[in-house]
Amino acid sequence: MHYQELIKPLVELAEAAGDRILEVYATDFDVENKRDESPLTQADLASHRTLVPGLRELAPDIPILSEEGGLPSFAERGKWHRYWLIDPLDGTKEFINRNGEFTVNIALVVNGKPVLGIVHVPVQHTTYTGCEGHGADKRTGRQGKPEKIRVSGHAALPPRVVGSRSHRGASLDAFLERLGEFDMVPMGSSLKFCVVAEGAADVYPRLGPTSEWDTAAAQAVVEQAGGKVVTTDGRPLAYNRKDDILNPWFVVIGATDRNWLALLPDRE
Repeated sequence: MHYQELIKPLVELAEAAGDRILEVYATDFDVENKRDESPLTQADLASHRTLVPGLRELAPDIPILSEEGGLPSFAERGKWHRYWLIDPLDGTKEFINRNGEFTVNIALVVNGKPVLGIVHVPVQHTTYTGCEGHGADKRTGRQGKPEKIRVSGHAALPPRVVGSRSHRGASLDAFLERLGEFDMVPMGSSLKFCVVAEGAADVYPRLGPTSEWDTAAAQAVVEQAGGKVVTTDGRPLAYNRKDDILNPWFVVIGATDRNWLALLPDRE
């Protein structure tokens, strides 16, 4: 399978899911809490119910792991050579706050590595893609033409640091204190990766909990744009390697001329 042949149908599928999300976004929607107390809306479910049948039609032999579809046992998942890893609505808190910074994430993971990623931003009608053998693109507007994107490569002065709108803690504050002067780029959801991928920020340190479906699609975009997504020991962030789907701390690097890992505080 040539992965780049999947880009067009996946972009169209992500846009369709985004349309379902916007239908809910325009209403006075209800918010529920899942078992882990994270929020859930009808938009999450509407997107899930659009993506899963679409992926099954596109590639019936590839299993699907969705945030809203339940987590199969590792005994089952561990046998998957390749699978779809999706977050139907990443940034539900941003959705609830109506700031537009939420995304539809679709990733194809092969042997623990995201080789293809689609990050669609419904409110902006913008889609980021990253695909092995093809590179990274950004599409703006419906039927928008893909434009190549690249990471910054060299840090700005002062360096531009992406930070979460919904999550910030003492570990990030310690990183910033060690960094010295910086410009903060506040952003929600997997858009934080995409800002790095298109060269609008230099680094995104994520020193707190995330799940694998939060990161895989955007990681593919960053890596295909020439950046890195590494754990605190410098290894690429990997997938489907253990029983739970929680990620370790990681850093998204666009400006590769700085040793960002040296600024990390000890793990709490």
